[in-house]
Amino acid sequence: MKIGILTSSRADYGIYLPLLKELKKDSFFKTEVIAFGTHLSQAHGYTLNQIVEDGFQVPVKVDTMPAGDTPQHISEAMGKAISAFSKVWQQHRYDLVFCLGDRYEMFAACAASVPFNVNLAHIHGGEQTLGAIDEAFRHSITHMAHWHFTTTDIYKNRVVALKGNGQGVYNVGALSIDNLKELPLLSISEFKERWKIDLSIPSILITFHPETVSFEKNAHYADELVTALEETRGYQLVITMPNADTMGNMIRKKINTFIASHPQAIGVESFGTLGYLSCMKHCAFMLGNTSSGFVEAAYFPKYVINLGNRQDGRIISPNIRNCPIGTNDILNSIAHFKNMKLPATIDIYGDGHSAGRIVNILKQGI
Repeated sequence: MKIGILTSSRADYGIYLPLLKELKKDSFFKTEVIAFGTHLSQAHGYTLNQIVEDGFQVPVKVDTMPAGDTPQHISEAMGKAISAFSKVWQQHRYDLVFCLGDRYEMFAACAASVPFNVNLAHIHGGEQTLGAIDEAFRHSITHMAHWHFTTTDIYKNRVVALKGNGQGVYNVGALSIDNLKELPLLSISEFKERWKIDLSIPSILITFHPETVSFEKNAHYADELVTALEETRGYQLVITMPNADTMGNMIRKKINTFIASHPQAIGVESFGTLGYLSCMKHCAFMLGNTSSGFVEAAYFPKYVINLGNRQDGRIISPNIRNCPIGTNDILNSIAHFKNMKLPATIDIYGDGHSAGRIVNILKQGI
C-alpha cells in the first residue's frame, strides 16, 4: 500500500512521527513524505533536514512559502500551492494520502487533489479554532477527505455531523500522546548540553501565533504580550517563533527585538519534536496560543495560559486558564500559577496507541 504524508510544518511533522514510524516498520506499506510550507524555509529552520535525518524518504518537495505576511501574500501563496500541487497529483500516485490539521497550505494541497480523486485521510478533524481562519480550512478538508481519524469522541461526532454520516470516521486518540509515551524525553542536563538552555531555572515556554480572524489587532496583541514579558520577574523566557501566518513576520520582529535586549529571554526557531516536548516537560508552565497547549500539555499535565481567541472552541481541560491578550491580564495569570492545583492526570486524548489503531484500520481494508 503506497502512502503519501502531507507535511507543511515542524508542528504537523511532530504529530505524524509515531504514525510514520509505525508505517515504516511494516513491509505492507511504502511510505513517502511530501514536504512543503515552512519545511523548505531557511527563515523557519529548514526543518526538511529533520525529516531526512529521521530516516524518511522525501521524494516530493514543494515550494509554497508566501512572499510576506499580508492577507494578499497568504492568498497568493494558496494559489501558488494549488498550482504546484496540481503537478504533484498529476505525476505521483498513492493509494492513500494523509493530511493533518487546518493550515491554509494544507487546504490548498488537498483542494488541488480533488479533481484527481486522491484518496485523503484527515487527522485532527472536527476540532474548532474560532479565532483563526484555520477553522474554515479544517472543515473544508473534512469534506474533501474520505477517511477521518479524530482525537476525541466530541470531535468524531462533529465530523459525522459535517459529513452527514459516520462512514470512515474513527476516534483513535491523539498521535501526540503516542509521542509522549514513546519518546525518551531529554533530562534537564541533556537538554542543556544540546540547546545551551538551563531548564533547572524556572522557565516559561512561550509560543504566540497571530490571530488570523482579527489580524488587524495583532500588532496591539504583540505589544501587550511583550510589555507583560518585560514586567515578568523570576522566570527564564523560552520563546519559540510564530507560524507563517498573516502578520506572523510582524510578531516575529517584535519578539526578536525584545529578546535582543533581555538576557532572560531565549529565542528558538525550532526545537524539533524531541526538544520541544522535553522543554514542555521541564518548563514551569506554558504561555501563548498554540494547540500544543491543549493536547500535549494535558499529558503531563502542565499549567497553560491560553491567550486570546485563536483556539476558541477547543476542549478546555482543568490545566488551562483562558486569558485576554492584555498586559495586566497576562501578569495576573502568571501570578495565578503559584496557587494552581493541577489534577494528577488528564486523559481525554487517548492512551498513546493511536498510530497502531490507524495502521490496523488501514490493513483492514481502506
